Amino acid sequence: MTLTHEIGACRLCAWRFAETHTAHAPRPVAWFQPSARMLIAGQAPGMRVHRSGVPFDDASGDRLRDWLGLDRAAFYDTSRVAIVPMAFCFPGYDAKGSDLPPPPICRHTWHDRVMRELDNVALTVLVGGYAQKYHLRVGAGVTETVAAWRDRAPSVFALPHPSWRNTAWLRKNPWFEAEVLPALRDQVRRVMTDG
Repeated sequence: MTLTHEIGACRLCAWRFAETHTAHAPRPVAWFQPSARMLIAGQAPGMRVHRSGVPFDDASGDRLRDWLGLDRAAFYDTSRVAIVPMAFCFPGYDAKGSDLPPPPICRHTWHDRVMRELDNVALTVLVGGYAQKYHLRVGAGVTETVAAWRDRAPSVFALPHPSWRNTAWLRKNPWFEAEVLPALRDQVRRVMTDG
């Protein structure tokens, strides 16, 4: 059984999800192959991804693909792009309709094994604070981490979450679109065309 199939069969959080406001069953979305050259590390699938089984299959994904300069075909080519969130399942909503955080058990159970399998990665894109804290082992906030992009480029880029909720952040931090995105897109082109 491949690691993606093992993850796809995981039901560790069934009881946890049953107790959420959404009371949903687990549906892990494992989207990677060992040949991947680019890793997109995110937070967790949302409800729409939970329903479709396709990562970033929403408006956030449209924005992220624009940031990366990739069309859907390239973005979803698992032989080139691995999409590995901190939780493979939709964590659910709380009573107020807010996303619950990714359960740590997912990270503890799967992430070291996944990262060992992805030994061909030349570019890591860290989307949001949960992924940044895990992969960078830093406690800094998202703005500070993203602003220090030159310290990690060209092999690692930290990004804010591409959610519509961050539109105000983007307006407040115009340097992100002016400086970070052109450098990111250049590196994405290199990695996606490099053998």
